[in-house]
Amino acid sequence: MDLRAYLQTALDAAYLAKGIHQYYQEKGFTQSTKSTPTDLVTQADHESEAAIRELIASRHPDHVVLGEEQGQDKEGAFRWIVDPLDGTVNYAHGFPFYAVSIGLEAHGEVVLGVVLDTARGELFTATKGGGAYLNGRPIRVSTRSTLVGSLLATGFPYDVNKDTENLTYFQRALTKGLMVRRPGAAALDLAYVAAGRLDGFWEVKLNPWDVAAGWLIVSEAGGRVTGLQGEEYRLGNRYLVASNGLIHQPLLDTIHGR
Repeated sequence: MDLRAYLQTALDAAYLAKGIHQYYQEKGFTQSTKSTPTDLVTQADHESEAAIRELIASRHPDHVVLGEEQGQDKEGAFRWIVDPLDGTVNYAHGFPFYAVSIGLEAHGEVVLGVVLDTARGELFTATKGGGAYLNGRPIRVSTRSTLVGSLLATGFPYDVNKDTENLTYFQRALTKGLMVRRPGAAALDLAYVAAGRLDGFWEVKLNPWDVAAGWLIVSEAGGRVTGLQGEEYRLGNRYLVASNGLIHQPLLDTIHGR
């Protein structure tokens, strides 16, 4: 398995998507909705994913792509897991917190992750066993050991009126006096945990394309990623808790009201 070649593919695909994001930010774009009036999708989402798929197919024709906009139409040992524009609502409003997220799963194991912040130009990367990097420099999770004083992030489903579960967890954190942000792009939230900018992050009802790359980046930066009960995280688990490891159990306890 040539991880260097695959990483180059991921980088080229991410920068291709970044160019599309920037083009439509300058030109203007059409947008529509999916599951709810706040679940937006734009031309940039669709065209970014199409461009990523085309590039991957040209270099690795036997590989599979799972993307947010077009799904997955076949099976294969190598699967690229792509969110062409994570943080679409932010993008649509000109709020500069959105990214392209690309992970590669080989024989059921995520071995490569790239998250490119297209507004800031920050590139987060990781390969299995190779460490995590921001713009080519190694990164590590924070060393904060107490939950009080930690900076946390979370996110919410598009229809919180029907899906109130995380409102309960959020309230528990706030009533403990914890500092919680809701930036709106899970891939970048995870990258920020890896870089030590956030000490912890949790979210419910996530999809594989939201977390595949970021999960590996956090793990390679020395962090811990689990399910909501503290179990080992598996791709496809829609509940995720990530931290620097030191505050992980206290964060789980807070979520569960303990």
